[in-house]
Amino acid sequence: MKEPPTIVVIEDDPNIADLVDMYLRQEGFRVIQAEHGEGGLSAVRDQRARMVILDVGLPGGMDGLEVCRRLRAQSDIPVLMLTARDGEIDRVLGLELGADDYVTKPFSPRELVARVKAILRRADGPSRDPGGDVLLAGDVEVDTARREARVGGQVVALAAREFDLLRFLAENPGLALNRQQLLDGVWGADWYGDARTVDVHVRQLRKKLGDALPLATVWGIGYRLG
Repeated sequence: MKEPPTIVVIEDDPNIADLVDMYLRQEGFRVIQAEHGEGGLSAVRDQRARMVILDVGLPGGMDGLEVCRRLRAQSDIPVLMLTARDGEIDRVLGLELGADDYVTKPFSPRELVARVKAILRRADGPSRDPGGDVLLAGDVEVDTARREARVGGQVVALAAREFDLLRFLAENPGLALNRQQLLDGVWGADWYGDARTVDVHVRQLRKKLGDALPLATVWGIGYRLG
C-alpha cells in the first residue's frame, strides 16, 4: 500500500497548526508538526517529507525566512509560506529564497489545501521528467533531464521555480510573454498568487545568470528571451 505524502507544518501557533493539520489529514496527507525552525528542519530530514508549510514569523533565533534559506541549500522540496497580511516584504524575500507559493493570514483552510495539491501536481509533473533535453537560453544550457542550468559548463544553482521559469522561457524563445502567460505556463492556471511573483523570479534569474541570459523586459507586456 502506498504511503500518504508527508507534509511538515512549521508553525508556532498551535491553533493554526492544528487547523492546517486537520484539513490536510482529511485529504489523505500525513502531517508532522513542528513549533520552531530547528525542529522543522529535523522533521524534513528524518520524515522523507514531500512538502513544507512554513510560517514566516517563527519565534527564537531562526525565523521562517532562515528556515527557507536552509531548506533551499540542501533540497528543492516545495515550500508554501504563511505570512502576515501586511508582510509584503516577507513574501518577496520568501519567493527570492525559493518558496513556491505563499498564503496570507488569516486564510481559508480549503484554499490552502487547494494550493498544496496544485504545488504537488506541478512538482510531480512533466518539468521533472528525466526524459528531457538540453535547451539553450543565450549562453545558458538548460538541462531538463538533470534540471540543471549551466554557464560555461559550470552548474548555477537555481530554486525549483526559477528553473521552471527558465525552462519555459527557453521553450518559447523570441516571444513577448506577458505575466499571466508566464504564470499559467510555470505556476499553472490554478495558481492563486500575485502576478508580481514573476518579477521576483525574473530578478533572481538575472542576478544568478547575469549577461549569459538575454532576458529582456518588454515594457507594458512582460518579458522576452533573446
